[in-house]
Amino acid sequence: MNSVNGHNASVFVIDDDATIRESISNLARSAGIKAKTFCSAQEFLANRDPHIPGCLVLDVQLPGLSGLDLQEELAKVDPHIPIIFITGHGDIPMTVRAMKAGAIEFLTKPFHDGDLLKAIEQGMNRTRQFQQRGEKPARDRSRIEDEHGHQIMFCDIAGQSAALRRVLNAVETVAPTDCTVLIQGESGTGKELIARAVHELSARRDKPFVKLNCAAIPTGLLESELFGHEKGAFTSAIASKAGRFELADGGTLFLDEIGDIPLELQPKLLRVLQDQEFERVGSTRTLRVNVRIVAATNRSLLHMVTERQFRSDLYYRVNVFPITLPALRDRREDIPLLVHHFVRKCSSRMHKRIESIPHEAMEALVKYDWPGNVRELENLIERALILSPAAELCVPFSELRQAPAQERETCSTLNVMERECILRALNDSGWVIGGLNGAAARLGLKRTTLQYKIQKHGIVRSSEIRG
Repeated sequence: MNSVNGHNASVFVIDDDATIRESISNLARSAGIKAKTFCSAQEFLANRDPHIPGCLVLDVQLPGLSGLDLQEELAKVDPHIPIIFITGHGDIPMTVRAMKAGAIEFLTKPFHDGDLLKAIEQGMNRTRQFQQRGEKPARDRSRIEDEHGHQIMFCDIAGQSAALRRVLNAVETVAPTDCTVLIQGESGTGKELIARAVHELSARRDKPFVKLNCAAIPTGLLESELFGHEKGAFTSAIASKAGRFELADGGTLFLDEIGDIPLELQPKLLRVLQDQEFERVGSTRTLRVNVRIVAATNRSLLHMVTERQFRSDLYYRVNVFPITLPALRDRREDIPLLVHHFVRKCSSRMHKRIESIPHEAMEALVKYDWPGNVRELENLIERALILSPAAELCVPFSELRQAPAQERETCSTLNVMERECILRALNDSGWVIGGLNGAAARLGLKRTTLQYKIQKHGIVRSSEIRG
């Protein structure tokens, strides 16, 4: 197949339902987009059209070769074709597999014409941009590195909720510009991931991405961390040091928890944001840099302005393009996707194989309010992997604290599941509690803690789970 160009680009529709094929092709043509239809994956593969599709609308449930299988085959030839899945039988594992393989959208029948048309136009635009730039899409640059060379999975931004889509649309809009971005949200919502996405989707992506947590640096050292210092500038300055602004020259500087910058240092930060120039501590030589600022906070900077804890002029300089991240409890539909994602990620690192997640476990995870947001969820899944002695995920539900209205019903379910996890570990260890291969080690618990839980749940050997 040849490359796409603006004149020949079409949307290809593959669905075994003739009515659906006609409806989608008419929708595309009504928007001025050429359309070509196929009744099966086999018919599509036998197609002699020399041009690849600008976008592919693909039914999951196809006779013979399924839509998901076709997607995998296409990825071997050209992984950049934007694919939109439609299905009447959507479920979470199917969605996870489709999105992991590179689908840009997943719609369940009956879908709104406007949603499908918007997805088609997004796919066609993406194809044109890749062809014009001669570069791979951002999702193919799935691994990026921070200043220490640590690899970061770009795909850790997982979810399909409307709330998350609004955030990602905002990222796509602002990333190509150089304007300052302010990311707001509760702790654990993924502010650094969004900051990295802004950098990775910008023209600065091949330049440094430097981060600084303003709350983690003692007040007396923060100025030096930001702007650097000369030898002898203060007692412990035994050598000259470049600050984060110098290190980020040409790239992006991520200022996390910017609300924790002390008032006396804010005028100097304001100056470098306005003029892109500063002096190292202990120096009179002015340095100029070209740095894009992405800031983040879990506090209300506007409230801090009214309380005279944050300068109003700095606030307006930072708040050029605000992005507010939703709490995880406000996008519960993303929780199953995140759970599967973190299970894959953690199990690969731990060399463990998890084949199933109990329905009751997933239901309880979706109901929980997650005060620590996505970070808390990932940490819980990592603990669950440690506690799982077999191929079924064993979630440590006793650690979750529910809201009072949910507490009684949910805690009952969680206690049952914890009891089953303990029984399973006891059976696998031959009811040996201590030692390297004992049940306590398998569950990642102290021997005394496990003994307490055995007593708490009234577990005796006669209650052994068999099989």
